[in-house]
Amino acid sequence: MAENHPTRSRGLALAVLCAASLMVVLDSSIVAVALPAIQADLGFTPAGLSWVVTAYLVAFGGLLLISGRLGDLLGRRRVFLGGLSLFTLASLVAGLATDAGVLVVARFAQGVGGALASAVVLGMIVTMYPEPRARAKAIGVYSFTQAAGASIGLIAGGALTQALSWHWTFYVNLPIGVAALALAVRVVSPDRGTGLRAGLDVLGAVLVTAAVMLGVYGISASAWGALVAAAALLAAFAVRQAKARTPLLPLRLFRIRAVAGANVVMVLMVAGMLGFQFVTALFLQQVLGLDALWTGVAFLPVPVVIAVASLGFADKLAARFGPPAVLLSGLGLVIVGLLLLTQVSGSYFAGVLPPLLLMGLGAGAAIPALMGLAMADVPAADAGVASGLINTTQQVGAAVGTAVLAAVAAARTESLSGLDHREALAAGYRLAYGVSAGFLIAAVALGGLVLARRSRTAPAAPELCTAGQA
Repeated sequence: MAENHPTRSRGLALAVLCAASLMVVLDSSIVAVALPAIQADLGFTPAGLSWVVTAYLVAFGGLLLISGRLGDLLGRRRVFLGGLSLFTLASLVAGLATDAGVLVVARFAQGVGGALASAVVLGMIVTMYPEPRARAKAIGVYSFTQAAGASIGLIAGGALTQALSWHWTFYVNLPIGVAALALAVRVVSPDRGTGLRAGLDVLGAVLVTAAVMLGVYGISASAWGALVAAAALLAAFAVRQAKARTPLLPLRLFRIRAVAGANVVMVLMVAGMLGFQFVTALFLQQVLGLDALWTGVAFLPVPVVIAVASLGFADKLAARFGPPAVLLSGLGLVIVGLLLLTQVSGSYFAGVLPPLLLMGLGAGAAIPALMGLAMADVPAADAGVASGLINTTQQVGAAVGTAVLAAVAAARTESLSGLDHREALAAGYRLAYGVSAGFLIAAVALGGLVLARRSRTAPAAPELCTAGQA
């Protein structure tokens, strides 16, 4: 694709891909602050309300891997356009919903479309930008959408719900989706997949999709039976991949040191950072007493600082010091921010804002480096599935982190029931920040052992051809 695009057209194609990716990421959090209004309007039970979020996450997380593989087989542009069309249509249905069941089904369909669209984006970007410096810059732009999307979603969700209604948390996707589709058809060059004749491991697809769906559900709902079943299905999937003639996830990818290490680091990093966002949203509302809109506004410095780092200088740091060094240094800043939050008191500006700025700076540097490492040595024929894999590990990390930190905070608060309720809540959240820091410390330790042994700059991956040749 790099050979078919002049610089301006290639830049526009990147903007379209990242805008669509940002829209999909936003939908995992934009609805969070609208949940009380949705419950009151559609009559959800407390237990049923969680499915407004869970239905999306289960479909999205479960289908990322097969979506990435379909991109390799059918062409990534075709899969991207199909997924974006489904996501946009499902957003319209969700916005129009007057029944709880219709909304949950629409959210599931959004998750399916989101998985198809987003799973192939990173693979498309690395084939558009074969030059190491240009690729690092492009991955920085993409990483901003991934790192800042959840925070932007909280801000947008609060503003739309308060100013208009919860329906607009879904309607907002329509103009973005339609514009992205129209532009993508014009500026993203078609690519040829290897074809379905190359083989799609249907049994493997069923096993891994069921395993991830059950795993995400089990973690979110603390359902141990679902987690045991997910582990068994995942083991069966691994056996299947070792024996299949055309595996869905070629195990040879895990022999690439950067791929294996980056995906495990991603699980730990996202577990700490996304779980932190969940805990902080509760801290701001339940301890500091902010409403939904101001809770979103309180997160605004995070995407701003992430943008400065990921779009401004992350690629230059990676070129100068190497992606592993930038990754570990960025994660170190996040850890310092989380440790500061373990001592947080009742003041946003003095206690919460400085750690947020520090963590945004660290994340903005670390995430582009990690994304680059995850894709640097991947052959072109596997770029789609490798892109789907790193997105899958993100979702697993988010589910694990949110579930673990919520449980830790609740248990600590319950053990301090004799204290003032706000003090007990604050103590629970401070402990959760400590556990979150533990996830990041583990990520740094693993990254130092596995990823820091690579050369200071990622290879240009000469076997990575352009998308038009793939």
